[in-house]
Amino acid sequence: MPETKVKKEEDFHEWYNEMVELAGLCDKRYPIKGMNVWRPYGWKIMQNIDALIREEMISTGHEEVYFPLLIPESFFKKEEEHIEGFSQEVFWVTHAGDNKLEERWLLRPTSETAMYPIFSLWIRSHSDLPLKVFQIVNTFRYETKQTRAFIRVREIHFFEAHTCHVDFEDAERQIEEYKKVAERFFRKLCIPFIFNKRPDWDKFAGAYYTISIDTLMPSGRTLQLGSIHQYRDNFSRPYNITYEDKEGRHRYCHQTTYGMSERILGALVGLHGDNRGLVLPPIISPIKVVVVPIIFKGKEKEIVERCREISNRINQAGIKSVVDEREETPGSKFYDWELKGVPIRLEIGPRELENNTVVIARRDTGERKEVRIDDVVDEIGKTFESIDQHLYQKAKEFMDSHIVRVDNLEEARRYKGFIVEIPWCGRKECAMKMEEELDVKTLGEPLERNVEPNKLCPVCMERAKTIIRLAKSY
Repeated sequence: MPETKVKKEEDFHEWYNEMVELAGLCDKRYPIKGMNVWRPYGWKIMQNIDALIREEMISTGHEEVYFPLLIPESFFKKEEEHIEGFSQEVFWVTHAGDNKLEERWLLRPTSETAMYPIFSLWIRSHSDLPLKVFQIVNTFRYETKQTRAFIRVREIHFFEAHTCHVDFEDAERQIEEYKKVAERFFRKLCIPFIFNKRPDWDKFAGAYYTISIDTLMPSGRTLQLGSIHQYRDNFSRPYNITYEDKEGRHRYCHQTTYGMSERILGALVGLHGDNRGLVLPPIISPIKVVVVPIIFKGKEKEIVERCREISNRINQAGIKSVVDEREETPGSKFYDWELKGVPIRLEIGPRELENNTVVIARRDTGERKEVRIDDVVDEIGKTFESIDQHLYQKAKEFMDSHIVRVDNLEEARRYKGFIVEIPWCGRKECAMKMEEELDVKTLGEPLERNVEPNKLCPVCMERAKTIIRLAKSY
């Protein structure tokens, strides 16, 4: 089968750019750098991803909201640390036509400063808590690094959940719920990941602590897929989000957030794709089964009718299927659908017509098998499960085999393209020295904070308190 001009294993980044274009995911030619046009196929995949997180949010008692895009400067200025964290990334609106605005507005970089003044109006009593809402919107950040479709953009398709609680302990329970949501959600997408507790100097602006959700791409760089934030009452105090408890006392709410972006689609392209195109997990593939007629003279009508009959049967079972009736060669059709990453291809020619069978071809492994027509729906279901397991295990084995624990920097230098775990005293200056020496970034600490006894920080040579993870990152 034809392959991409650039091989994934030879130049991942050029291969990735080629994939995004050839598969019709987005168009990067819009005249504002980092603001790309979603093409129909890419948007359908993203909508299917959104549907999965909506399902998770509804099942955990969250309600969907939609807040305005523009935030008044007065709202934004209320949380000093938050402002400082986003000050260089904000797009400002200063005029309406020729009229200068009395107060500047900004395009939301994230929605804390838009939502929380309104939360202070919604919440009055302990009976209003917990408040659990989410929205799927576009956010805007002035990305100064090299932009890359879905991975580094200036207009970001963004999911964010926000919660308010009576106290820190209840907010901590919400953090645990979000960790379980992430585990279920990313497993459905066949994306393995690790949780990292970000260091204090690199946590979300205004957060008490931040947990990042990171995966390892084939380039040897980590990609942050999302993050979970414990705010404590750091935002409720400046925004006066209070409730009256059972004893009539007024208390500040404790808050959490959980955010993810279109980077998820970038991870799907990079982790599962190959030199023939995308490889999509069945759950988010816009088309799950394509039926290709293998036409022979004298059998055209019967073969096409059989293909339509089989496709209708599959659609009636709730599985999106199409028949490719284009006047192209079978090989050309195979190439197009493999490029799109459709999980299963069915082939029906004269032999299958005569035997009442179909040939099932898997996109992930290329394996082909012949099955009876009466068994086709059941066989598709089983194949989907097998594809799901194969994609996840392949990506997880790659990530697990590229996480290594070492004791010193000399040893760490040998592991280019790995996530390196090193004993750490906990001081920023030592982490910064490791970053400089290894040309990597700090991911944070494993949540379990496990460190073997008597291990030393390789920079200051004092007793290590925890483990720090370091890697190249996007």
